[in-house]
Amino acid sequence: MVKVLFIGDIVSIPGCNTIRKILPKLKSEQKIDIVIANAENSASGNGMSKKSAMHLLDSGCDILTGGNHSFKRHESYNFLNESEIALRPANFPRSCPGKGFCIYDKGRFSIAVINLIGRVYLEPNNSPFEEINKLLKKIDTPLVLVDFHAEATSEKGAMAYYLDGRVSAVVGTHTHVQTNDARILKNGTGFITDVGMVGPYDSILGVDASCIIRKLTTNLPTRFEVKDNQCIFNAVILELDEITGKCEKISALSIIC
Repeated sequence: MVKVLFIGDIVSIPGCNTIRKILPKLKSEQKIDIVIANAENSASGNGMSKKSAMHLLDSGCDILTGGNHSFKRHESYNFLNESEIALRPANFPRSCPGKGFCIYDKGRFSIAVINLIGRVYLEPNNSPFEEINKLLKKIDTPLVLVDFHAEATSEKGAMAYYLDGRVSAVVGTHTHVQTNDARILKNGTGFITDVGMVGPYDSILGVDASCIIRKLTTNLPTRFEVKDNQCIFNAVILELDEITGKCEKISALSIIC
């Protein structure tokens, strides 16, 4: 059995510091084999920088995934091109920097991690359904995890059922609120609509509430700020059969720290 820890969207410096605080002990206690985290908001402001990525990798993450903010920082383009383990959604145009999937070899097992982005209420991109079909033809390991970074719960659910029995797990990211629906579908694919986030607890999606209120009440341009206060750590632990690739157990974590 392979134990995978998938961590929800990491928000700015407080989120990165929370990973460093929580992760080493959690990996040891839970006997985690591999850690995957969504890092598209890990830099100060948003986006992922080389600095924030290296902070997370040095803190114990093995693979980083992205989303609609993957390209917010032009200085990270070279890093995305060079890295094999910092991903961006595979269904972005081919001209975009970076890679959309990787196969991570841990010796005892190999796991494929695929990053996709939805199209409902987000910028138009290539079809994630067509893209996943192409990618699965290239993968020869039974362990396959998909980070589907999407806005609409219906689109996330559709992807999970579409891939049921074809991948080990589909985990949703992007909305920063952990959903109460972690389960295993009938053909053995683990699924949760949204893993949640790692960032300030007293906030709106990790952002200081006053910024969001100002934006919604005035419609004026507003700089979103993140306060360094008590944080929430959202993640899921997946137990995967390394022979069949099926998910045997999925458990959501929500820790206030």
